[in-house]
Amino acid sequence: MSKSESHKRAQKKAAGKGGKTEVKLKGNQFLDALTKNRKRATEVERSDHLSNLKAAAKRLKKSGAGQKVLQVPQKNMDKAVEALKKERVVGTVKNMGGTKKSMSQRRKLKNNSLRLLLRFHNH
Repeated sequence: MSKSESHKRAQKKAAGKGGKTEVKLKGNQFLDALTKNRKRATEVERSDHLSNLKAAAKRLKKSGAGQKVLQVPQKNMDKAVEALKKERVVGTVKNMGGTKKSMSQRRKLKNNSLRLLLRFHNH
């Protein structure tokens, strides 16, 4: 299925100057956009199906970029955050216009777990 003009426009904007669109990933998959310095990976997903949003989250996870952005229509932002959490991806969800953002974050460690980690790390 070919991509719409608005989808292509969003990809180019996300890639920025010198960035790439349709970047090949392992497993015969493509990432929508990657910045020139390879720090930010962006997936544009216009579908409101949770399975498609989860697939986009998996592609972001595979990208290995430090910053992961899932760009969706405003009405799908809550579903997109849910998809990132289900796939255990830490990233940002933003609407197509870029006016609203939402974060998917890791769970915070409980105090006992944190103490154990610090104890082993310092030795």
